[in-house]
Amino acid sequence: MKLKITFIVIASLFLGCKSSHNKASYDGKSGATKIVNKLHYSQEKHLKNVQQLTFGGDNAEAYWSFDSKKLVFQASNVWDLKCDQIFTMNITDDLSKGAKPQLVSTGTGRTTCSYFLPGDSTIVYSSTHLVSVDCPTVPKKEDYGNKYIWPVYESYDIFTADTKGKQLKQLTFEDGYDAEPTVSPKGDKIVFTSTRTGDLELFTMNLDGTDVKQVTFELGYDGGAFFSPDGSKLIFRSSRPKTEEEIKEYKDLLAVGLVQPTNMELYTCNVDGSALTKITDLGNANWAPFFHPLGKKVIFSSNHKSKHSFNLFMINVDGTGLEQITYDTVFDAFPMFSPDGKKIVFSSNRNNNGTHDTNLFIADWVD
Repeated sequence: MKLKITFIVIASLFLGCKSSHNKASYDGKSGATKIVNKLHYSQEKHLKNVQQLTFGGDNAEAYWSFDSKKLVFQASNVWDLKCDQIFTMNITDDLSKGAKPQLVSTGTGRTTCSYFLPGDSTIVYSSTHLVSVDCPTVPKKEDYGNKYIWPVYESYDIFTADTKGKQLKQLTFEDGYDAEPTVSPKGDKIVFTSTRTGDLELFTMNLDGTDVKQVTFELGYDGGAFFSPDGSKLIFRSSRPKTEEEIKEYKDLLAVGLVQPTNMELYTCNVDGSALTKITDLGNANWAPFFHPLGKKVIFSSNHKSKHSFNLFMINVDGTGLEQITYDTVFDAFPMFSPDGKKIVFSSNRNNNGTHDTNLFIADWVD
């Protein structure tokens, strides 16, 4: 997710979230609506034992610890938060009665995109807190022709903290947006998105912030990158303007710290940027990709079937074999397999009692 984009905002802005028809036909057992609010749809054959982990607010971008026992995620609109902050939890924690998970970020500024480092005692994440303790201003769509836009806050930098919230180290110091860090399963590299060259490109660095190398070079927003299970490749989503009009609009928006990622496709490449390959050409927004544990497939979120609803899909790394995984009527995104390959976590608007809440869900994965 990063342009200092709050992906949680995607759930509400991209989708227009829950429409009023969701409030019909109340299900007294689950407290949700029968029309869209279910934990599990019958077509979701790859998911078993679906469980809800959070219960209110906007919760997204949950990523696994290396031992597959914990999650780190961002949350807002809950626990008196003014804007997104980073939390950790055990997958066995019960938050259904209002318990608050462990805060990892400072509680000031806006944060996004967090990940465990090897050993599971340290978190890497992005934050604006050094520039201001206040939440950065969210741009109004009305000022940009009611277009769907993401802010790319120049105040984002990348930091580490321990799992109790002790701030450890600042990793990036360049002007501009530095965010969206994720860590290689090999435990040696971080990939992130930065505007340090004037465009939104992918970079890698060592875990201590040294040896920064640029990975992508084409005009457009390259972000949301993850490593393959063996650490040799990257999967990411990209919004790359092609026409003269698209290029002008992209550059004009980026000049004021904004992007309009309504059309995104998925790409793979080697960690050094070679062998760049576009693996989707579906239209609309295809994003939040993550490798299947065997490294042969990619799971991702897309609204290519219906512009107003996002579901999870899986595709082979060569672009063949597209398969729909989830069937919610509003929003499923940010899928991530546990390192042991047994479970998957994702964010969804399902089972939210007709509200706009985005919660975290976990399920056993069935190949």
